[in-house]
Amino acid sequence: MITTKQRAFLRGLGNALEPVMQIGKDGLSDNSIKAIEQLLQARELVKFKVLNNCDDDAKSLANVIAIKVNADVVQAIGKVFILYKKSTKKGFKHIELP
Repeated sequence: MITTKQRAFLRGLGNALEPVMQIGKDGLSDNSIKAIEQLLQARELVKFKVLNNCDDDAKSLANVIAIKVNADVVQAIGKVFILYKKSTKKGFKHIELP
């Protein structure tokens, strides 16, 4: 769980990011959850885009994914959301939270 101050810091970092993964009409599958876990391990902070043909909204998808992969929802606005999860990789330059 991250604090409000940490969330604000991560939001600032996330503004400069481009969406790395898109979620479409098929929604979430087991393969997409595995891909999201790998993305979070590789980057720690990841921005996602929900396509217009998806039935779910970004906020509900962000919450579901965060629960499944044990991550934190940083921000969910419109069709875009940002997730954070500290990587367990060794030799990885982690994001230093305040």
